[in-house]
Amino acid sequence: MSTEIEADADQLADWLARCALGDRRAFERLYDATSRRLYGILLRLMKRRDWAEEALQEAYVKIWQNADQYRADRGQPLTWLISIARYRALDMLRRDKGEDSLDERREAGFEEVDEVSVERMQGLSSLAETRDLVRCLEDIQLEQRNCLILAYCEGYSHSELSETLSRPVGTIKSWIRRAGQVLKDCLEGLA
Repeated sequence: MSTEIEADADQLADWLARCALGDRRAFERLYDATSRRLYGILLRLMKRRDWAEEALQEAYVKIWQNADQYRADRGQPLTWLISIARYRALDMLRRDKGEDSLDERREAGFEEVDEVSVERMQGLSSLAETRDLVRCLEDIQLEQRNCLILAYCEGYSHSELSETLSRPVGTIKSWIRRAGQVLKDCLEGLA
């Protein structure tokens, strides 16, 4: 991976717009500015360097192909990039589901969450947003918060959460929905 360069949200959005027009230099700059961060997230999700590298490559192919689909009014550019990378990782993990059982994944580091960790919130664009998120997550009941974090940060499906937490799938879905609403209301109240 190349040396990461600093870029703000406006610069990332500009590079994405130029990528949509086929500007390879803009794509190189976008890659240089974001690849380390995306790789770190993928490595935490996948726990294997070779898989994280493959997912990163696939993610940037998708980013190049779909740069015209980024909409600034729907979120920050880095969040959009992270979601593409995360979906690539989840696709790979699901494809390979037969190789690692849920217990093996847990042993590899997909543990239950018992406290809020700022490190898990890598998709945020500023320290202030991270602090606001942590503050709002603390308002959510522990089991619901765990479900939300495991689903959105670690990529667990509803059925995997049901198995992990020994709760019915319907309960898991309700917890995630309620936690998401509490989080949304709290963050909107801080805006």
